[in-house]
Amino acid sequence: MNPKVDFYFEKDKAWKQEVNKLRSIILDCGLTEELKWGQPCYVLNDANIVLIHDFKEYCALLFFKGALLNDANGILIQQTKNVQSARQIRFTNLDEVITLEPVIKAYVFEAIEVEKAGLKVEFKKTKEFNMPEEFQAKLDEFPALKEAFESLTPGRQRGYLLHFSSAKQVKTREARIEKYIPHILNGKGLDD
Repeated sequence: MNPKVDFYFEKDKAWKQEVNKLRSIILDCGLTEELKWGQPCYVLNDANIVLIHDFKEYCALLFFKGALLNDANGILIQQTKNVQSARQIRFTNLDEVITLEPVIKAYVFEAIEVEKAGLKVEFKKTKEFNMPEEFQAKLDEFPALKEAFESLTPGRQRGYLLHFSSAKQVKTREARIEKYIPHILNGKGLDD
């Protein structure tokens, strides 16, 4: 147990019993506990394997390379259609965690083997994402913007494309694009 992470498990919150049980299960699998993104994260040789997080409706284990797991029990959930690699196992009560303990351990050990084998998730290329025509028009109109966008990391490019294209109305897409042009020109991502 990492004392830097204790605060997460000591908080009085809806899923306190469940996340504490998940912690003990994962620590029993030989991973190192760290604090990342304000969440308990379990690593093997500095590689993220699984993370505990909680939401209003459920708590969950998030497997960073969950898309590569066998999922023999059909319990892994893709959080949103845009998540390419990570998968969750969700829990809504302590009994579920206790009942699934052997399955959880099997998934953790499989995730460890995936990491040891050096397997990688094949991500969609940026050009495979929808390019909103409003943004394409701006890129065509301003060469400096196009150059700045192309110099962003692929993840930042995808973040912008997903954010811009998720707006249903042209007006909203245009407003989002205008808002983030300065960020792009400064080499920043959506959340920087």
